Amino acid sequence: MGRYVRYLFTTLYFVFLFTASAQVATDDEQSVLKEFQDAGAPSTRFNVFFNSVNRYNVHSAYDWLDTIKVYLSNAEKTNDTLASKMYRVMEAQVYNDLGEYDKSTALAKELYLSEDSLNFESKKIILEMLDDNFANLQLFDKQIEIRKKKRELGITDNVAFYDIYSNLGLYTEARNKYIMEVKPTIADNDSYGLAKYHSKVGNYLRLDNSAPTALSELKKANAYLDVYLNDISTQKSDADIFESDLLKAEIEGNIAKCHVQLGEYEEAIPLLQNSIEVLKTSPKNSDKSQVVENTLYLADAYLKMERFTEAKKYLDAEFDNITVFQTIKRNSLLAAYYDKIENYRNAAIYYKRNERINDSMSQKEAALIKQQLVTVVGNEEMQNSLRIINEQKQINAQARSEMKAKEEQINLVIISLIFTLLGFAGLVYAYMKSIKNQRLIAEQKHIIENALIEKDSLLKEIHHRVKNNLQMVSSLLSLQTKNTRSKAAIEALEEGKSRVKAMALIHQKLYQNDDLSVIEMQGYIESLINSVQSVYKKGGHNISITIDAEGTELDIDRAIPFGLILNELVSNSFKYAFPENDENGKIYIHLRKNGDQGYFEYSDNGVGLPEDTEERSHSSMGIRLINRLVNQLQSKLNIDKQNDGVRFWFNFS
Repeated sequence: MGRYVRYLFTTLYFVFLFTASAQVATDDEQSVLKEFQDAGAPSTRFNVFFNSVNRYNVHSAYDWLDTIKVYLSNAEKTNDTLASKMYRVMEAQVYNDLGEYDKSTALAKELYLSEDSLNFESKKIILEMLDDNFANLQLFDKQIEIRKKKRELGITDNVAFYDIYSNLGLYTEARNKYIMEVKPTIADNDSYGLAKYHSKVGNYLRLDNSAPTALSELKKANAYLDVYLNDISTQKSDADIFESDLLKAEIEGNIAKCHVQLGEYEEAIPLLQNSIEVLKTSPKNSDKSQVVENTLYLADAYLKMERFTEAKKYLDAEFDNITVFQTIKRNSLLAAYYDKIENYRNAAIYYKRNERINDSMSQKEAALIKQQLVTVVGNEEMQNSLRIINEQKQINAQARSEMKAKEEQINLVIISLIFTLLGFAGLVYAYMKSIKNQRLIAEQKHIIENALIEKDSLLKEIHHRVKNNLQMVSSLLSLQTKNTRSKAAIEALEEGKSRVKAMALIHQKLYQNDDLSVIEMQGYIESLINSVQSVYKKGGHNISITIDAEGTELDIDRAIPFGLILNELVSNSFKYAFPENDENGKIYIHLRKNGDQGYFEYSDNGVGLPEDTEERSHSSMGIRLINRLVNQLQSKLNIDKQNDGVRFWFNFS
């Protein structure tokens, strides 16, 4: 009894481990539908749907269809036209994936009629969908019309016919067209492109019952794909790897089918089984069709090996979508199976099913294929004719344009030679004239430079003489002072002497400068104050004087009035501002120019102006002189009487 209990617990333990590991695997595999539902905007959901590597990895197409219909209903209720169209495009794609091509086509056509409101990406998806639908519905004339529309929109460069020939069973024509159209477009180092190319060529050979040759091409395709997958220098996305795995499964499946055709069943079975498992993960209808085809070949291989149980298992497999021809093949294999096990009644049932299908299809199928062939060949011939005509037109147009270009070149050369000669003659004439003009200019320049030098010398001489004359006037005033005993007269003479020195200093600064039109005011003010100090403070003084006029220049018309104003103000401060003690005496002088405007400010911290300043201003020569000089500068003098000292300021042009 204890032994059975141990077996029971052991079995339960392994079942628990298997269930847990399966749950982890499911949890680890991200559901694309969950990502789709979590996305907020319809445009984001649209991108998740069409950019997913495998949207049916966890949830089936029916789950997707139910979810999309809910979002579509909500968008229609809120009159969100753009979102409704996006969800309808997705709905049409799901119907295509389910193999319900009629429904998918009806939805896609309805959407395409409103193409003006669709963006380029949506148009491309709808046209690709219609292309696939018409191929599966064997409406090849409609498929050609869609491909022409794709070319008009720039989705494809050329209308390809090789796959249509293949669907019509014309495999040799399909292979020849494919080689002619695709081979020149593949680069020698494009391993993935070469793998797809040899895979397609090998499959056409297999379908054309050339299994040995097909096997050689398919093995080449497999080798090129291995080179691509093992190339670490090429960056590959998840989508690239997924597509590569699907291509490898398709190649291995076709190799296996060649082995079945050659009777090499043992080699075929593992390849078919692996191909089926990988292709089941693909949402593409072509891969789903490959799953059905590979399953039927697998059943055929087991049947030929008389492994009937395995054969019956694959023949009873459920498929979401199976074509009429695959149904016929499946019925044939089931009939063969029942023959093998001597159940002739069931075998007869499947034989009769195929007879009914063939009878119903034969007339319609023959007429349809004939019509499709006429359409395809007619379109191709028309395309070839149009291409030849267009090429001939281009050749003729190019020849005409080349002849015209040659004529224009000859005319251009002749005209160029004429203009070159004229230009050369003009250059010679211009050169000779320019030499003459340069000589005249050099002579005139020399005369002007000499005149300017002479003018500057004369101006300096004039300013020097004016300065000497003013100094002579100052000396005469000094002599007059010595011969005068009246104190008031002496003071008047000293003031006059100071004013004369202020004007003389202007002329001294001018003839000392290289530029005779302006005076640098910082140096002039410093020299002027030194001159005033020599008149009123013989023996030195303790007044701190601050001058802020660095970089300011004035012309002579403004410098002379300004110098006389400053002379009066400084003289006034030395005479009256500090009558008892000048230990803490301060004078501040500020002069600035800003464009065409100037500002002057003068202040000291002396005893300030007396109360009767305004009455005395009419009799005081100094105040009257300052006011007149300020008026000459087209301004008005402002006086600020402070507790400690006085402040004068004015603006000038």
